[in-house]
Amino acid sequence: MVAGEKYERKRAVRQMMTDLYQSQRAMRQMRQQAIQRGVVAILDVGSSKISCLVLRFDGTGRLSDDASVGSMAGQTGFRVIGAATTRSRGVQFGEITAMQETERAIRTALQAAQKMADIRVDHVIACFSGANPRSYGLDAKVELETQVVTEAEIGRVLNACEVPEYGAGREVLHAQPVNFSLDNRSGLIDPRGQLGQTLSVDMHMLTVDSTAIRNLAHCIKRCDLELAGVANSAYVSGVSALVEDEQELGSACIDMGGGTTSVSIFLKKHMIYADCVRMGGDHVTGDISMGLGVPMAAAERIKTFSGGVHATGADDREMIDIGGDTGDWEHDRRSVSRAELIGIMRPRVEEILEEVRVRLDAAGFDHLPSQQIVLTGGGSQIMGLDGLASRILGQRVRLGRPLRVHGLPQSATGPGFSSVVGLSLFAAHPQDEWWDFEVPVDRYPARSLRRAVKWFRDNW
Repeated sequence: MVAGEKYERKRAVRQMMTDLYQSQRAMRQMRQQAIQRGVVAILDVGSSKISCLVLRFDGTGRLSDDASVGSMAGQTGFRVIGAATTRSRGVQFGEITAMQETERAIRTALQAAQKMADIRVDHVIACFSGANPRSYGLDAKVELETQVVTEAEIGRVLNACEVPEYGAGREVLHAQPVNFSLDNRSGLIDPRGQLGQTLSVDMHMLTVDSTAIRNLAHCIKRCDLELAGVANSAYVSGVSALVEDEQELGSACIDMGGGTTSVSIFLKKHMIYADCVRMGGDHVTGDISMGLGVPMAAAERIKTFSGGVHATGADDREMIDIGGDTGDWEHDRRSVSRAELIGIMRPRVEEILEEVRVRLDAAGFDHLPSQQIVLTGGGSQIMGLDGLASRILGQRVRLGRPLRVHGLPQSATGPGFSSVVGLSLFAAHPQDEWWDFEVPVDRYPARSLRRAVKWFRDNW
């Protein structure tokens, strides 16, 4: 009976991976077709805001001849021709909770971006946070049949990776080969064409709750759009906010959004770990609202213009007018010292950073060569956050902004737009995924879960 149950589980995993392989390849082809037509929309569905960019490509959709494994960075150029942002509705902790409200918010952002671009868009690539991401480290080794590494051999070694039983209700969002070894040589980016006897691969696989992806896909379909790709916001934020050396030497990107704080670790220009803390800037705003007895909109204004996490002696004397429109003159003319405001904000910010430290410790971040930490996202703009983060996380911390891309308006260059800018780079130059290769889907034996970073301690 036990053997029969194990066989059924293996068959179920094999069928899920077959379906995933086909659906992801279909989305990849749809992305290429959209780029060839010249226009695609980029959508970041966050808890506090929904951002939309309209990209115009050069129309070729070609990848360069020397595009390598791990970096499908082709020569396809793009320009931002439309941009819009609207308040998010129906999204909590990065996940859709009210379909109709989210649909209206997406339509509002999309229509404004299309109006600015003066063009209609049919295909969209989206990203989201939350959904309880989990990272896995997979590896495999095969003997080469012809002593030359070919595309087929890469597909064969990827197929040999043993996929863990990641549980019902989960779906693979990213599965990227991050390191190849040929005989005794490790750290290869593109082994194709090289000679050897044994080919090994390390692969990072990220799974999320499948309900979150299905809800997002259904919501986009209700907006009369075709979903041409989906990505994790922790991944695309790192692509945008980390400079090349940081991605190469090992760095973490902490994207502090409204409802969630995403954590991603990069090494050798690949994401090797991702996780999420279900707290963000909106929770800080909520604490201010309750502590001062003001509406959320007023609390957000106070946090933005007067907030901070490091108090000085002068903050006891600096008074902040709370204001209000209740009609009660005494109530509406209240003021509070900045030190008291910082006393409300700091405990929540410390709690978020402590949770981030737990994730970094679990990932073995202290084993990386660089150990640089980059804070980005709208919540990272709290004054003094970088200094507090450096003390709690015990590493070098800097504030990061998204890379500048052609045509990006000045209003979309702040830290809060790292995800949507990173998603634009992901759309134009996606890294290789497992389903980009002709993988014979014939066997996927199950094995126990292994956290992601165990293998890079041994291999890097």
